[in-house]
Amino acid sequence: MNVMNRSLMQHETLRYDSRTMWLHWLTALFILLAWGMAQVMDYFPSGGLRVDARSVHVTLGLAVGVVLALRLWHRIHGGRALEAADEGMLQALAKATHYILYVLVIAQVILGVMYVWSRGDSIFGLFRMPGGIDRATRQTIGDAHAFVAWCILGVAGFHAAAALFHHFVWRDGVLRRMLPRRA
Repeated sequence: MNVMNRSLMQHETLRYDSRTMWLHWLTALFILLAWGMAQVMDYFPSGGLRVDARSVHVTLGLAVGVVLALRLWHRIHGGRALEAADEGMLQALAKATHYILYVLVIAQVILGVMYVWSRGDSIFGLFRMPGGIDRATRQTIGDAHAFVAWCILGVAGFHAAAALFHHFVWRDGVLRRMLPRRA
């Protein structure tokens, strides 16, 4: 059996555990929803609707942080570790991409909390963050939050493109490792 066929068979049979898959796809979903809400929330009329839209964005951002913390905890304490799908530079690039995504998402959650805090945002009209930070600092935090969001989308897009390349061009089963088995 040649190396390519053996590799294909190995990737076909080995999958991440269901919790790892769920946490991966929840992270992606919450990030996309938070980004989408960020793109439209300022179009809501001033007042309660805009506060609610911004609060949904904040809640999704916090959900990203919680899910990422659960992912990291699970990864350290019992998540299924699979052999590397690639070798050499491709493996180094894949590993770097994952670490960069983790760092960017952690930074984004921290920046988001700082931004909400600095703005003194109301969360669903239930409570208000302290605020009181000068306008220039608020703007800097907001700009950094927006910049990191686009960086996350770029790196995640690269990650997704690599997975699709593995699936449709190399047909090596790597993408299936993160998908549940068909019924």
